[in-house]
Amino acid sequence: QVHVAESGGGLVQAGGSLRLSCAASGRTFITFSSFVLGWFRQAPGEEREFVAAISWSDGSTYYADSVKGRFTISKDNAKNMVYLQMNNLKSEDTAVYYCAVDSYGASISIGTRSYDYWGQGTQVTVSS
Repeated sequence: QVHVAESGGGLVQAGGSLRLSCAASGRTFITFSSFVLGWFRQAPGEEREFVAAISWSDGSTYYADSVKGRFTISKDNAKNMVYLQMNNLKSEDTAVYYCAVDSYGASISIGTRSYDYWGQGTQVTVSS
């Protein structure tokens, strides 16, 4: 089993910052030789969309154009944690943010179908 849990969401004013955390654990998880951890978000009435991802093996990253230059994804190998630092937040960033694991991730994918383990999500609300 793999357990994925997000934390760090909340209410922030436009222009502010938040840092989301994602913890991945489980007996199955520690056997993955190469995998990708990604962040997605879903606003009400919208489809879930890719935000950012990081390759656990080489640390390479990829961002959606809408967040490039404002969001930074990073990882802590020792703690099996991934972080999403979100700066200069805008009202359109309001969504439920999900962390997900692509357990076969030889390369970063932006499609939701590539990710096989998901957290429950954390709400981010940006007030204008």
